[in-house]
Amino acid sequence: MRKSILRLSIRVNGEKMRKKKLPEPGGPFGYVLQYPVYTLNHRVLCEPGMPITEDFLAELAHSNQQGRLETYPLLNHGSLREDLLGLIRKPPYQIVFDQQQSFGDILDIMNDAHVIIPILQAVDYFKRHDYDTYRHVLMVFLLSTLLARDLVENFQDMIREAEAGPAHDLGKICVPLNVLKKTTPLTRNERHMVEHHTEAGYLLLCHYLQDVGALTARVARDHHERKDGSGYPHGIRIRDLMVEIVVVSDLYDALISPRPYRPVPYDNRAALEVVTAMAEEKKISWKVVQALVAHHRRNRPDYHGCRVSLEKRGVPPPGNQYGVFEDD
Repeated sequence: MRKSILRLSIRVNGEKMRKKKLPEPGGPFGYVLQYPVYTLNHRVLCEPGMPITEDFLAELAHSNQQGRLETYPLLNHGSLREDLLGLIRKPPYQIVFDQQQSFGDILDIMNDAHVIIPILQAVDYFKRHDYDTYRHVLMVFLLSTLLARDLVENFQDMIREAEAGPAHDLGKICVPLNVLKKTTPLTRNERHMVEHHTEAGYLLLCHYLQDVGALTARVARDHHERKDGSGYPHGIRIRDLMVEIVVVSDLYDALISPRPYRPVPYDNRAALEVVTAMAEEKKISWKVVQALVAHHRRNRPDYHGCRVSLEKRGVPPPGNQYGVFEDD
């Protein structure tokens, strides 16, 4: 496969490598990969410097010699079910999921979720080495399932097609742990390494699922894109509702969760205000934000009629290092 499978002897130096555009047009094609993409067993699928084209992606998808991978029930894996039930009892999720029937419906959907072994292996990896990411992927799946129930007509099929959500941050297995868990400001080169997780997740899932258009893979690639084209990795304008749901779920949970780059998370009000402000700026979906806010109201209004306050009274947490960079 055109030198794309190598021994893991590649080292990425500290030089600033940019995604150099190639002459070919075509949305998320025609750029050069900045960092390697590799599996948990240290097999490199894509080298840095590899041009990402439609032909290359087709080749990557067909390079999976194992054929279609077997799937396994997500909630039966290890202590995942118990961990999830413990997490929803903590604020602010105890408010979002305080209706037994509502959570029971979501749990039924999650009980039907089957995922491929590489996703389960990644979940185990994060639980051992980066608990913040482990917790985050579980809560984003849970929250995006809840919001999809409100917003997507065939949400059960859509959730199953999305291969159970914990795959959205799969590409973080390709980011060095010392960078993922760094508590001081990142260098710009380290920031590029972190952003690489979107493209890495997409390429890994294209390979595992043998499908370059799989919803799971697109969610992994596009969950940091924005409706106005201001996101990364490609600055495309997202229009897929399921991707938009994961975008909002990912944003909200990241704000209210522990992160290495800040000593304390956002409080719930401040987090909702940040998300609301982004919807006002047309960066993320207004109706998805309405649905999220509706689940914080005791009377659970229909999201269509949920009035979202535009008043901003929340205070960001002190010592937040996000967006602050050290010199390379």
